[in-house]
Amino acid sequence: MFLVTNSTQVPFFFILMGIPGFEVFHTWISIPFCCLYTVSIMGNTTILAVIRTEPSLHKPMYLFLCMLALTDLGLTLTTLPTVMGLLWFGASEISFEACFAQFFFLHGFSFMESSVLLAMSFDRYVAICCPLHYVSILTNRVVSRIGVAIICRCVLAVLPPLFLLKRLPFCGSHHLSHSYCLHQDMIHLVCADTTVNNWYGFVLALVIITLDPLLIVFFYALILRSVLRISSQVERLRALNNCLSHILAVLVLFVPMVGLSMTHRFAKHAPPIVHVIMANIYLLAPPVMNPIIYSIKTKQIRRGIFHLFCHRQLQ
Repeated sequence: MFLVTNSTQVPFFFILMGIPGFEVFHTWISIPFCCLYTVSIMGNTTILAVIRTEPSLHKPMYLFLCMLALTDLGLTLTTLPTVMGLLWFGASEISFEACFAQFFFLHGFSFMESSVLLAMSFDRYVAICCPLHYVSILTNRVVSRIGVAIICRCVLAVLPPLFLLKRLPFCGSHHLSHSYCLHQDMIHLVCADTTVNNWYGFVLALVIITLDPLLIVFFYALILRSVLRISSQVERLRALNNCLSHILAVLVLFVPMVGLSMTHRFAKHAPPIVHVIMANIYLLAPPVMNPIIYSIKTKQIRRGIFHLFCHRQLQ
């Protein structure tokens, strides 16, 4: 892909931005980013290793947790090269093809995170509201089909805006406002009519970003109604405690998502660093916090981690 300038063709690339106004401190800023990426990679890898090595965790709830860890790991590895490359080496240029590849994986894994949390809320609904039918409803085959459906849903959601954006001409400035390639950032560099793109983005936001949390709330309303019918207060607390890790994971994803959307909608003239910080929180909070939440709040995962590391030390 080439950018036409003064009748000459030059290779087209995008310029990524680090932390605006703090460029001289990028080396120091890289330290907390490096720590967060390390925690995310180590935490999610540990969750995957524990679920793989513990036969007692080969159940629907933990298989969905495995999907969540894989999604978080993918999201982390998608942004890590450009973010750390920019902070460590000042590598701000990214080719047209590489930017669109990052666009695909970044938005794909983001949508996948929401979809997996929705599937996990359905799992909690079946476990609490239909405990006698849990094993027969959520078989390994059903869980596998849900996983495949999530992948297909996210790929089909991301491909149209990618192709719609790729066919448009980019001209003028090619400076992005983040250290990774986002659709809402790249579309501002287009010098053509983007009505179709904007409408598709609106429908996509309505179907995925709005529908998923509404369905999660719906499942939890049914769960709460079922829990309130339990006569024993101890059993009520136990049932709600089984959902606590998932509720925290939902909040970790959707609170920054709403904050980022509100910032883009109502704080367009805010300093660029505000948008950069909100975007980084949205992309880094779930991969970093989810393994911590499930390691602390889920006894089976804690026990599995203990067994995993003790077994390695004995070897």
